[in-house]
Amino acid sequence: MCGIVAYIGKQQAAPIIIKGLKRLEYRGYDSAGISVLNGNLNVYKKMGKVSELESLVKDQSLKSCIGIGHTRWATHGEPNDENAHPHKSNSGNLSIIHNGIIENYATIKQELVNKGYSFKSETDTEVLVNFIENIQKERDCSLARAVRIALNSVVGAYAIVVMSKDNDNQLIAARKGSPLVVGVGKGEFFFASDATPIIEYTNEVVYLNDYEIAIVENGKLSITDLKDVEKTPYIQTIELELEAIEKGGYDHFMIKEIYEQPKSIKDCMRGRLNADENRLVIGGIREYANKLTNSDRIIINACGTSWHAGLVSEYFIEEFCRIPVEVEYASEFRYRNPIINEGDIVFAISQSGETADTLAAIDLAKSKGAIIFGLCNVVGSSISRASHEGAYTHAGPEIGVASTKAFTAQLTVMFMIALKMAYKKGTIGDSVFRNMLYELENIPQKVEKALQLNNQIEKIAAKFKDATNFLYLGRGYNFPVALEGALKLKEISYIHAEGYPAAEMKHGPIALIDEDMPVVFIATKDSGYEKIVSNIQEVKARKGQVIAIVTEGDTQIKDIADYTIEVPDTLEPLMPLISVIPLQLLAYHIAIMRGCNVDQPRNLAKSVTVE
Repeated sequence: MCGIVAYIGKQQAAPIIIKGLKRLEYRGYDSAGISVLNGNLNVYKKMGKVSELESLVKDQSLKSCIGIGHTRWATHGEPNDENAHPHKSNSGNLSIIHNGIIENYATIKQELVNKGYSFKSETDTEVLVNFIENIQKERDCSLARAVRIALNSVVGAYAIVVMSKDNDNQLIAARKGSPLVVGVGKGEFFFASDATPIIEYTNEVVYLNDYEIAIVENGKLSITDLKDVEKTPYIQTIELELEAIEKGGYDHFMIKEIYEQPKSIKDCMRGRLNADENRLVIGGIREYANKLTNSDRIIINACGTSWHAGLVSEYFIEEFCRIPVEVEYASEFRYRNPIINEGDIVFAISQSGETADTLAAIDLAKSKGAIIFGLCNVVGSSISRASHEGAYTHAGPEIGVASTKAFTAQLTVMFMIALKMAYKKGTIGDSVFRNMLYELENIPQKVEKALQLNNQIEKIAAKFKDATNFLYLGRGYNFPVALEGALKLKEISYIHAEGYPAAEMKHGPIALIDEDMPVVFIATKDSGYEKIVSNIQEVKARKGQVIAIVTEGDTQIKDIADYTIEVPDTLEPLMPLISVIPLQLLAYHIAIMRGCNVDQPRNLAKSVTVE
């Protein structure tokens, strides 16, 4: 989940790399480092954020037109200066940056120790760079060949860039299971974990595939696979504006992205939905559309917030399409010998499109003959390329580690897919279909109205910022929203929070309730309304403090809850798009009041590219 940046060309490398690391800091912020070649391979690295690295190098001479940089999320070895990247080989001739995990590093390390190599860090990456050097030395071969031989021997995931002291006109990069993009400029090249560090310099990129090696030498790019078979670089034009990855006047990326949701939901529907014309088109699903509509079983694989989006999707696919749906944690799916039949439909949901567990689940499902539909936000990502078909959410970059607009975007697209399936299958009629289209078109305005509750929610947050536990309860479509609300609170404020189906409260969680326990109910007017009113009364009878998300105009719950937050009304299946907004804002304000870094919460990173 680390971020890597490299540059070779005519400009000074260090400013480009450090600026790029700042843009990739959401991928890891345990430590940061840079290596430039100016006679020697000079490496500077520091525990902490990129700002710590900047302070370290401010008086150093970094003049060079070639360099590599890294911001780390710790896997092997605790966060400290020694374990920070880049790592040098024993001779000082090679320097490397790495995102991923080398699973057989211990065996390789022991072989190198037996040959006289020593190690300063605890990382698998330092093992890899010395392994490459040892191959180059023993076989008297080029660096490119040594990299190729080494990568044929390692087990695990990697995105690497290697630089040699002996050649200031060459960078070598490779990937397997971790993202890597090559920016193609005029006489210059950029390497990065994603496009954000590249876009102000070029909009032409090459997305490396697994087992590919990119070599830039003397101003030219060549790509081969691990068998040294040459590949033709496929240069794509990216449509990403620089403003989209800046804060734009907001204090944090998270609050910016919360407020972007009216636009991001609208962008999800753009070109796909027109209620006046009774039109709904999902352009990425064509060849396999009939198999999807007529499927007997659907499996949804995802992690974290995307898993919660999958749970909501299960509800409306089963309700409208009458197809049984199973929602799986991708991190568990591959390890429990799941039953997958040829022709089964598997949806893989991921904001980044690079989630390692979800990719592994895709590989397993494909090996059993399943049809994969990918749903992700990042164009050119690994999941989009590994899927048979699918759709992009088009939500724009999400920099905040805690997903917000990704959740509502995923729900929007999955709802459109389910609606299209149901209409084509005939399980819903014309009037229901048209009504759903119109209501979905109106969701952005209703989300905008929900965002106007920010000041009220901030005042409620002030009441509960010192709480040590929260309970979130919901029924039906709002149960996954309760899970998502609890996740948001605990990941950015570090307050313990649990989400439960409201009906399950009396089967255990009610034992926790006392006058110090805040209980958040998602209690909008729906088919389970009277039941959740009873649940609120049960909590109040035990002196719990109730915060209720209710439908505008609700007076019944207002009379019994301690705090009510009124959101616009909508159709029951679409309510999660609105009811989640106050929960995002509540978590944000509580975290800010507790002095937490909401964009970069401790121990977390945005794109989970390791298992």
